[in-house]
Amino acid sequence: MMRSLWSAASGMKGEQKQMDVLSHNIANVNTYGAKPQRAEFQDLIYQTLRAGGAESGDGTMFPTPVQIGLGSKFSATTRVFTQGNIQVTDNVTDIAIEGEGFFQILLPDGTTAYTRDGSFKLDANRNLVTTDGYPLTDNIQFDTNAPSDSITISSTGAVSNTPSGGAPTVKGQITLARFLNPAGLTAIGKNMFIESAASGEPIPNNPGTDGTGTLIQSALEMSAVQIVDEMVNMIVAQRAYESNSKAITTSDSMLEIANGLKR
Repeated sequence: MMRSLWSAASGMKGEQKQMDVLSHNIANVNTYGAKPQRAEFQDLIYQTLRAGGAESGDGTMFPTPVQIGLGSKFSATTRVFTQGNIQVTDNVTDIAIEGEGFFQILLPDGTTAYTRDGSFKLDANRNLVTTDGYPLTDNIQFDTNAPSDSITISSTGAVSNTPSGGAPTVKGQITLARFLNPAGLTAIGKNMFIESAASGEPIPNNPGTDGTGTLIQSALEMSAVQIVDEMVNMIVAQRAYESNSKAITTSDSMLEIANGLKR
C-alpha cells in the first residue's frame, strides 16, 4: 500500500484537531480573560532506506540519507497568555489584572483554582465571589451597611469600604498568584485553571510586587483572542485539509492505474 495514503490521512486528522482548537478560540472571543490556544504538530517517524554516510564505492560515501516521512501528528495545544484589552465597566466589583498573575479562587472541595476573569459579584453575605459563587481565597467580605459605591480596591490589592456614617474600613488584601510556566496550567472550565506538575507551584504576592501585575478597579480584561488571526488560521487549515485529501485521491488514482495494468 502506498505510504502517501497514510501520510495524507494523518494530515487530515491533524487539521481536524486544528479546527477544533480554532473553533474553541472563536467561541471564546467574548469571554472575560480568555487566552487563545495554539495547535502544534510534529512529523512522524521516518523510514530510512539508506543512511547518510553509507559507503557508495571504494573510498566514497553517500552525502545524504534516503528517508521517507510517514506524515504528521497533533502534538500539543499551547495556551498563549498575552494581555487582553482592558475595558472600563464602572462596576466597582469588576477587577482587571494588568500584567502577570491570577486571582485565587476557593473551590467547594477546598482546592484552589486560578482565573484572569475579574467579573466578581457580591453574594447574600456581602462576600466577593465569582459568577458561580466561589469566593476568593483572600476572603473579602464587605460591611452590610456600606454602600456598594463606597467599595475601593487599590492597584496593589488593598480593599476597603465606608459604612454609612462611618470612616473608611480596611476589609482585606487581594493577592495574585504567578506561575513559572502558566502555559502548563490545566483548564477546568468556568474561566479557571488548576496547577499541574508542568506549571509548577503558585507564587503568591501582592499585586505590583515581584513581577506580579497590578489591579484596575471597575474594569475587565477582555478576551485575548484575535478574531482576524483565527479566521486566517481557519482558511489555512481548510486548505491544508483539502490538499491532504487531494493527495489521497491522487494516490488512489495511481493505484487504480497499477491495478489496471493486467488488462
